[in-house]
Amino acid sequence: MLVIGHTFPEPLTTAAGQRMSQLLQVFKDEHYAITFATTAAPSPYSMELDDQGFSVETIHLNDSGFDGMLRHLNPTVVMFDRFVTEEQFGWRVAETCPNAMRILDTEDLHFLRKAREEAHRKGYEVTKANLYTDAAKRELASILRCDLTLIISQVEYGLLQSVFRVPDDILHYLPLMVDISAQTEKNRLPTYVERRDFVTIGNLRHAPNVDSVLYLKHDIWPLVRKALPSAKLKVYGAYAPQRISALHSPKEGFFIEGWTPNALTVLENARVCLAPLRFGAGQKGKLLDAMRAGTPFVTTSIGAEAMVKDGSSCDYVQDTPEGLAEAAVNLYQHQSPWETAQDAGFERIGSIFDRKLHVAQFNKRIEAMMWTLAEHRQNHFLGQVLHHQTLQSSKYMSKWIEAKKGENR
Repeated sequence: MLVIGHTFPEPLTTAAGQRMSQLLQVFKDEHYAITFATTAAPSPYSMELDDQGFSVETIHLNDSGFDGMLRHLNPTVVMFDRFVTEEQFGWRVAETCPNAMRILDTEDLHFLRKAREEAHRKGYEVTKANLYTDAAKRELASILRCDLTLIISQVEYGLLQSVFRVPDDILHYLPLMVDISAQTEKNRLPTYVERRDFVTIGNLRHAPNVDSVLYLKHDIWPLVRKALPSAKLKVYGAYAPQRISALHSPKEGFFIEGWTPNALTVLENARVCLAPLRFGAGQKGKLLDAMRAGTPFVTTSIGAEAMVKDGSSCDYVQDTPEGLAEAAVNLYQHQSPWETAQDAGFERIGSIFDRKLHVAQFNKRIEAMMWTLAEHRQNHFLGQVLHHQTLQSSKYMSKWIEAKKGENR
């Protein structure tokens, strides 16, 4: 198996890193020999892939040396980490290893996240975001070119089917997962009375998280602090920009703590997790970690998306500063609703994120597709059409000729 990574996975800093780490383990457990290739450089937070039995290769854009590596590996399966890597390398895979199954892991639908961010920036409701963008065209084309695309959110799965009519049998729902058997027992976690303070956590290079912290500081935390004058909010996350670091204010009970190597420990000792996300997509790793730590959360409709069952109501999902602050204070002050919310989190883990259920279904899907790949591609011939060079050849030949004419003037 060849995995083409957008970056080296950072499971201790990002949900995307957790996702890639989980996928690598799923295929490792099925005894694949896995090569992880990327154009990126590792960071101090990168997963030690060599130590876990994965081969690592550095690759380059627009380099035919990649083709030679493909011929040498001759992979059975190639997985692309986000659609941009499929754009960059998918055509080379299709030409050099045409019989390899091509899997796209979207992480989240990037075009949806970007459309919501743009709507928020312009002051629109994110529910009215314009989805019909060039980014959507690119990502949808990538989905159609691949044999199977992994979708992390049921909401995004439904969007692809209902709005863009993407066929069900080239999509597979595979969320972030939790090994239920390895979960810390509830009675071993700190109790309500043993916990203190509020916490928020997330990669602070990620625009939705940056906006969330700014929203907390300026609109929500002053209301919470007014009701709970001695409360503290601790903000954890790697890659904090200067405008976030500058928010550190012990006098206001607002602490920028930086990166933590153990998010679960931080969450287990907090009483309430705050995640007022105003835009974004996919699943929210911070909220899954909060549920695992037995820490009730207060979030928005965007934050709750894919984390709470469709149609279920939750008093701690609010979309105004006043509603978010009131929910946070109520959870913090009252033990009974706090314990009810904690139990609801544990129930969600078992019903939505159980690793055993999802891995078994995923492995079965991959195995079945292996045996019928040629037929599958015939049934979805549009994907092969999108690989055909004539779709863009006239455009880029024209641009090349124009550029050469300019050089000769």
